[in-house]
Order: sequence, then structure tokens, then C-alpha cells
Amino acid sequence: MENVNEMLARPIAVEPRDGFRVWVKFDDGEEGEVDYSDIPRRGVFAAWNDREFFERVSISDFHALTWPGELELCPNSTYMRLTGKTVEELMPPLLAKRL
Repeated sequence: MENVNEMLARPIAVEPRDGFRVWVKFDDGEEGEVDYSDIPRRGVFAAWNDREFFERVSISDFHALTWPGELELCPNSTYMRLTGKTVEELMPPLLAKRL
């Protein structure tokens, strides 16, 4: 089976923006703002209610968007939000093996 990590773009830069948005750049050249205002700010995401906390976004060793305390967002879901691409478009070889 192919290594899925080789098929997916990885974030290489991230900056917090107004509201619950972040600007992110991926290693394939895609970049732009991603809006996370639709994520309810309760449970682990209640920490985002503190603006200083939200602004501490960075990229983890595993290429996730991360905040202190191990709060992470999957890089693949971030990429899909940014580009509008679907799982089927991003991982056709993997999905073909499941059929």
C-alpha cells in the first residue's frame, strides 16, 4: 500500500487572523484563510474563547495545526476546507483499494 503521508500536502506556515480564522500555506503552494468559526467553542475548543490562546497556533511535528495542551486540527481537514477538495479527490489510490 502506498504511504498516504506522501500523497497529502503538509502545512508549512500558519498565522492567526481575526475571528476564528487562520492563514495557512501548504507545501504544494496552496495558501489562504481557513475559517473555523463553525466549530463550537466548548469542550476542548472552549480554550479558543481566550484570544491570546487562539493566537498561539503553530504546526506540530505531525503537520497538524496545534495549540498548547495538545489541541490539534487534522492537516487533511484543513486542506479540504481551504481548497474545497473532497476526500475522493485527495486520496484516490487509497479509496480505490477499499472498493
